[in-house]
Amino acid sequence: MLIAIVADTHLPRGRRRLGEACLRQLRDAELILHAGDLVAQSALDELSALGPPVLAVHGNVDEPALVARLPAQLEIEVGNVKLAMTHDAGPARGRMTRMRKQFASADAVIFGHSHIPLHEAVDGFQIFNPGSPTDRRRQHEHTMGVARIAHGEIEFELIALGR
Repeated sequence: MLIAIVADTHLPRGRRRLGEACLRQLRDAELILHAGDLVAQSALDELSALGPPVLAVHGNVDEPALVARLPAQLEIEVGNVKLAMTHDAGPARGRMTRMRKQFASADAVIFGHSHIPLHEAVDGFQIFNPGSPTDRRRQHEHTMGVARIAHGEIEFELIALGR
């Protein structure tokens, strides 16, 4: 199974849009995961219109309608892999241990908030932040992620989307 992963899209905002490279990845996926900070219901509607099912958590700047509609945390099983998703995984120091404790049954935790792409793995447990496809802040380029699940294992990949 192919999963497209985004976070911190912060849409709509001025002329900011998801780029074509990001849209291709989203359309080609079998599932889209959004780790919060969509900002407006219209952003969720646009993602949902792309085709694949969308699962999302709310972030810290999402409008009240999204906060009411979306959970703060999500735990799902996809292809015999247990995934958890939250927006803010807290400070970098101790993050791996904290996420492993908070989501004890998960194989991997997906999060956003920092806009900093990250993939770490320890003893079979993984944490993954796709960065942002629209707001790179101090990062060199916009990013997103994909995950491939096969035979009960998950493999994450960061996708560079350019400036």
